[in-house]
Amino acid sequence: MDRPITTLFMLMSVDGKISTGSTDNMDVDKDLPKIKGVSEGLHQYYEIEQTTDLWSFNTGRVQAKMGVNDRPFPAKTPVSFVILDSHHLTEHGVRYFCEISKEFVLVTTNPGHPAFGVEADNLHIILQQELSLKEMLETLKSDFGCERITIQSGGTLNSMFLREKLFDYVDIVVAPVLIGGKDTATLIDGESLRDESELDKLGALQLVECKELKDSFIRLRYKLL
Repeated sequence: MDRPITTLFMLMSVDGKISTGSTDNMDVDKDLPKIKGVSEGLHQYYEIEQTTDLWSFNTGRVQAKMGVNDRPFPAKTPVSFVILDSHHLTEHGVRYFCEISKEFVLVTTNPGHPAFGVEADNLHIILQQELSLKEMLETLKSDFGCERITIQSGGTLNSMFLREKLFDYVDIVVAPVLIGGKDTATLIDGESLRDESELDKLGALQLVECKELKDSFIRLRYKLL
């Protein structure tokens, strides 16, 4: 394979939501700990997260929402982070990931991104004229030796990975909560299929593991067919 093996790893509600609402101030990491019957088992998701791949993909929008543009610089970890971003990360946010990452790869279509003004031995920038997730993954493998990567992005970008057949595995922790809301982000968002000619873009799955966790949480692991 000319790209890394990819795993979509997410926390979602029983109805497939990956956020608690439609605005950026609503977030499962912030809000679910406040809900009795859900908060008790949340630690299991974060414990599983610590066992995922040593390459991790996310977006600048999600990370800015989580506050990396203002956080104190963290301790170094063995994880290499890949962040797709056009304008959400500030220079501080870029330096945050330089500090926490073994290798930090920023993927952007913005030639004026603040990352170009940062000097760090572990900072690498993939500048694309138009976003290509396939080319990004191929570069991560060929130039940086990335063999496996965990994907933790939003529903729209997850849809792009899915439609381009770039997922190999799906690893989902299901929290015992119903959130609802037609505008609330789900595991896979993006454009809906329009007719039967597009059915080959669906993601058929083979169950690898179904594990009942404590406090009514479930872990589901699938392989893409």
